[in-house]
Amino acid sequence: MVKVVVLNYNGGGLTLNCLDSLNGLEWPADRLDVVVVDNGSSDGSAAMIRQAHPWARIIASEKNLGFAGGNNLALSDLNGFEYVALLNNDTTVEPGWLKALVSALEADPDAGAACSKILLDGRFQEVTLGAATTRSHRFDTRRLGLQLSGVEVDGTDRWESSQFLDGWSGPEFGGDGRHGFRWSTGPARLRVPVGRQARLRLGAVHAGVATLESGADPVTIAIGQPQWFTIPLAGEPVTVVNNAGNQLLSGGYCADRGYLEADLGQYQLASEVFGWCGASVLLRSRYLQDVGLFDERLFLYYEDFDLSWRGRAQGWRYVYTPDSVVHHVHSATAGEGTPLSSYYVERNRLLVLTKNAPASMALKAVERFVLTTASYLRRDLLSPTLGGDRRFTVPARRVHAFGGYLARMPAMVASRRALRRRQAVPDRDVLAWADSPGSPRY
Repeated sequence: MVKVVVLNYNGGGLTLNCLDSLNGLEWPADRLDVVVVDNGSSDGSAAMIRQAHPWARIIASEKNLGFAGGNNLALSDLNGFEYVALLNNDTTVEPGWLKALVSALEADPDAGAACSKILLDGRFQEVTLGAATTRSHRFDTRRLGLQLSGVEVDGTDRWESSQFLDGWSGPEFGGDGRHGFRWSTGPARLRVPVGRQARLRLGAVHAGVATLESGADPVTIAIGQPQWFTIPLAGEPVTVVNNAGNQLLSGGYCADRGYLEADLGQYQLASEVFGWCGASVLLRSRYLQDVGLFDERLFLYYEDFDLSWRGRAQGWRYVYTPDSVVHHVHSATAGEGTPLSSYYVERNRLLVLTKNAPASMALKAVERFVLTTASYLRRDLLSPTLGGDRRFTVPARRVHAFGGYLARMPAMVASRRALRRRQAVPDRDVLAWADSPGSPRY
C-alpha cells in the first residue's frame, strides 16, 4: 500500500491536472491512497477537488503551514503504509511514475528514498544574443552588454518560464521593467517556450548594435534605451531537465542535478545521489520513522535538503530513478525570484548549514553571505546603471533574510547538538558528495 501526498495551496487547475494524471497510473487502485492536503487555500480549489476527484481524501488546514508543515499533516500517520510519495501539485506524472519508484526501493532495501526524473513542462527554443560589453561605472567591475527586461512569445508574457543559460548576471530590480531585468555579460543564451516568434525588451548602457539568432540567420538591431524587438523562433525545440536528484555544492548550496540541461539521455542511468527533491519522491516509512519528518521551522524551501542531509548523516542512501518521469511547472506556487522565495531560500540555506554542516563550513557560508550582501549594497549605492536598482531591492532582501536567520539560529544550534549525538557517518564522508554528479549504479 502506497500513500501519495499532494500539497495544494490555491492550486486551482494545476492541482486538478495533477490528480487527472494520477488517474492514469500503472498501479492497482486498491493499493493506492491519494491524500490532498489543502494548505489554507482561499481560491475554492478544495471544493473543486472534491467535485472532480471524490476518490482523493482531503486533509484541510485552516492556515498555510508551508511545504514542511503541510506535508507533515499527512506524514504523521503512516500506519499500514510501507511507502509514501510526495508530489507537487504543479506536476503531472507519466503512467509508470509510481511503479518505477517502488521497484527502485524494493531492489535496494538500504535506500531511504527514490526520486524521479523531473522535466520542465513543455518544450523550449533557444535564442542567442550578442553585443559589445562595457563598464557602466568605475565602481562596477562588471562588463555589461544587453539589458533584458521583458520576454513575450506569440503575444504572451513568458518571463517567468524563460531560462537564462550562459552569459547572464543575476536578477536586478527597479527601472520600468515589469519583472526586473538581467544583464548579459558577453555572448548570452536564453531559452523560451516553443512558439512562432519572440519579443524581447532590450536596452544597453550606450547606443550600439546587437545580434539576435534562433536557428536562422542573425538579426541585427540598433540598441540604446529599452524597447521591444521581434525575432522569429526557428531553433530546435528541446525538453529540459528540472531535477535528477539533489546535489551538494562545495559552498553548501543545494542544487538541482541537471538543472536547465537539454534532456539528451544523459540522465538515463539509475544512480545514487546526495539527496532527493520533494517535488517528486517516494520515501520509505522506516526512513521517516528513523530520521524524522520535515523541520517546520523552515516553512518553505530547503526542507527536503535538510531531511536528505539528516538521513545521510545517519547512514541512509538515496537513488535516482530515471524511469519515473514527472513534468513540472517550475515555481508555479511561490514564483522564482519573488520576495517570498528569495527570503526563504537565502534564510533556510544558512539555517540548514548551521544545523547539519561542519562548523567551519557553516561559519564560512555566513561570512560569505555578509560580504556578498555588502558588495551588492556598494554596487547599488555607487554605480546605478541603465534602469538600475535605486531601491536597493537585492541587498534589502538579503538583509531581511539574514535577520530571519539570526532570529532562528539559536534553535538550530540546539538541534545541531542533538543531531551530532546521533550522527553515524563522518562529516568527511558526507562532504565527499560535494560537487559530485552522482554515483552510477548500472
